[in-house]
Amino acid sequence: MKKHANNNFYDVTKHLEEKFGPVGSESWRKEEDRAWEEYNAEILRDARKEVGMSQSELAERIGADKAYISKVENGHTIPTVASFYRIVSAMGMHVELKRSEYED
Repeated sequence: MKKHANNNFYDVTKHLEEKFGPVGSESWRKEEDRAWEEYNAEILRDARKEVGMSQSELAERIGADKAYISKVENGHTIPTVASFYRIVSAMGMHVELKRSEYED
């Protein structure tokens, strides 16, 4: 990563563009999608642990097997929207959409 002229900040965008291509390019969007998928997997894993539920118990509640939950939580399988909501509901949670405080 390269530092700005004042030597206090790294030019992260330049570094990311070197690795993934220009912002908005197909390769950039694919990497961004992958990052969101990993983030969602972490959210589901953390939520399951927060409610004190095992992978086996969650799997049983949604009619799946433990391997499926493991694959979802490790980012190897991306659940459909319906499966995502089923998983969230089985943990006694819900999804809430809020207006972002920040604009892109």
